[in-house]
Parts: sequence; structure tokens; C-alpha cells
Amino acid sequence: MGQDQTKQQIEKGLHLYQSNQTEKALRVWMRVLEKSADPAGRFRVLGCLITAHAEMGRYKDMLKFAVVQIDTARELEDPDYLTESYLNLARSNEKLCEFQKTISYCKTCLNMQGTTVSLQLNGQVSLSMGNAFLGLSIFQKALECFEKALRYAHNNDDKMLECRVCCSLGNFYTQIKDYEKALFFPCKAAELVNDYGKGWSLKYRAMSQYHMAVAYRKLGRLADAMDCCEESMKIALQHGDRPLQALCLLCFADIHRSRKDVQTAFPRYDSSMSIMTEIGNRLGLIQVLLGVTKCWMLQKELDKALESIEKAQELAEGLGNKLGLLKLHCLCERIYRTKEQQRELRDHVVKFHECVEEMELYCGMCGESIGEKNNQLQALPCSHFFHLKCLQTNGTRGCPNCRRLSVKPGYV
Repeated sequence: MGQDQTKQQIEKGLHLYQSNQTEKALRVWMRVLEKSADPAGRFRVLGCLITAHAEMGRYKDMLKFAVVQIDTARELEDPDYLTESYLNLARSNEKLCEFQKTISYCKTCLNMQGTTVSLQLNGQVSLSMGNAFLGLSIFQKALECFEKALRYAHNNDDKMLECRVCCSLGNFYTQIKDYEKALFFPCKAAELVNDYGKGWSLKYRAMSQYHMAVAYRKLGRLADAMDCCEESMKIALQHGDRPLQALCLLCFADIHRSRKDVQTAFPRYDSSMSIMTEIGNRLGLIQVLLGVTKCWMLQKELDKALESIEKAQELAEGLGNKLGLLKLHCLCERIYRTKEQQRELRDHVVKFHECVEEMELYCGMCGESIGEKNNQLQALPCSHFFHLKCLQTNGTRGCPNCRRLSVKPGYV
């Protein structure tokens, strides 16, 4: 298959894919991969296969094609191709929750920079790295990466990237419980979709609606949360987007739990867990198990709650997800307080405070914890964040956290 024929077949596959005929598109692209003698065409078709498998939640296949794409990029001996292939390798590992590998491959991408195309990928690299740091609960570095990605989006007038970064920032602020910002950023993403997204994939609309649903639920606006989640789920079902279906099912379950409707919540948690397991989203599984634990606690089934916590703890430790561990210690504390088991209670109180210290989840001005309840937060240019009211009351001549770090004793 020559260069022109390769191009035609790739376009044919894209047309089928955009018409929701995904399996037919995959067959066309796989034929190109088998028969084409054009390395640049093979590189492009591998990119199509990586994107398609990412959207279907087939992350192991995504990773397999990313590895083949790196070999093709080396054959082409072009730094732009190599940078793009390493970014796809980073994104594959991010989806599989291999966050340390993601960060390592992102750093490789950044070290390869030099040409215009590579520089345009910097924003996507920063976004992927930010998501990985967030998965590891390293909040300051996550925020630094998201802000870099946003700067690249603005500098390159890349509205799609801006939309994706806004959704990640929504997730970031949801995790540290500044729910106003958690809603602001996906609302901004939804505005971008309305203003610029006529030619975009509907996944951008679905993504922004899902993150809005999460923020609305946290704010107690459950009817708004349900409307946004239904809109997101409708698009996810139309496009066979399994990862988003799993997240929407989790959100539906959380909404029902917030309404104290445990019987409706449980089957949705089960459905979400089934898809999360199938696609390998271990971070999502932790969230599902946290929701299930809270349902058992509402029903006063404390031993069953502890069983769910044990499964979630194993996942969180395996991923290095410190925030998940902190939440689990907090739930254990409540359970053992109710059971009046003082030794276990003390153990989890100590571990909870160790997690807070390790993640620096406290305000450097008032010393109170961050992420315990809904609070307005403000980040300084160094990406350390504080209670907004503390900054307004005390002002700052520089970051107190950075000052403390600079005077820590050194080791010889």
C-alpha cells in the first residue's frame, strides 16, 4: 500500500469513526497498519488507533499501540514524531494509573523540545503530568503543571486544550474542597464548548457536564447535578465512551447516597465498579469503594464498611494515592469511635495526621487543615495554597510555606 492509498484509507477510517462506526474504523486502520509501506502513514494510523482505544477505555491496547508508535518514530528519525509518541506513552500510563511512569515519560518529552510542533505539545505534556501528580496527591506540583498547561493553551490559542485543563482544575479543586472553584472551571469549559466547539468531538461537552455534576453534588445542588450527569451519560452512551459511563454511574450513585437513597445507590456503584475494573481505572475504583463504604455506614453495617475500606486501602497504597488513604483513615476513625475500639481509633488518628503532614494539606498561615470542609482557597505564584480569608486578613510578603522550606536544616 503506497503513500496516497494509505492517506485515503486513514481518512476513510476517520469518517467511519466520526459516524460512530468505531469497529469498522478500527478494521480499516488495522489493514493500513498491516499493509502500508509508508512509515509516516503508519505513525499517523497508530495515532488514530491510540485515540480510539483511549476513548473506548481499552487502555492496555492503547499502551500496546503507543509502544509500536515509538518504534515507528525512531525509524522516521524525526524529533517531532518521537515527542508525540512519548506523549502517547505517557497518556497511556496515566489512563492505567501508572503515575510515576507517566511523569517519567512526560519529562522525556520536555527534554526533547526544540521544534515548533514539539513546543505545541508542551501544553498536553504539562496536562498529563499534572493529572499524574494529582493521582499521587502531590497538589503543589499538580497545580504548577495545570497552570503551565493553561499558559500554553492561551499562548497557542488552543481552546480544546484550555477546555481539558479547566476540567482537570475542576477535579483538582473538588479534591481539596474549594467547591466554588470546582464548579467555576468546568463551567468555563462548558462556555468554551458553546463558543468554539461546533467542530469538536461531543466528548468535550460530556466531559464539562460531568465535572459540573460532581461540583453541583458537592455543593448540595442535587437536581442540577442530576441534570448535568444525565446530559453527560447520554453522550457517553451514544459514543460508546466506557470510561465516562463509569464516572457518570459513580456520580449518579453519589447523588442517590446524598439523598440517603442507599437502595438506589448500591446498584449504580456496582455497575460503575464493573466498568472501572474492566478498563483498569484503579483510581476510580477507590472512589467507588469510598461511596460504598459510606452507604454501609448509613445503614450501620460497620463490618461491611470495613471490608470495603480494606479493598480501597490496598488499591490506594498500590497507586500511591495519599488523599485516598487519608479519607480511608478518616472513615476508620469514625467507625472505630462508634465501635469504641480505642486502640484502632488512635492508630487511624495518627495515620490521618501523618497523611495531612505529608501532603501539606494545611494552611501555612492559620495552621488549620485544608480539604476537611468546603473552603475558599487561593494559590500564590509558587502554587502553595492557603485559605482565602487568611490571605485577605494577613496579606503576605512572599509564601510562608516556601520560607519554612528554605530554613529547614540540611543534611551532610
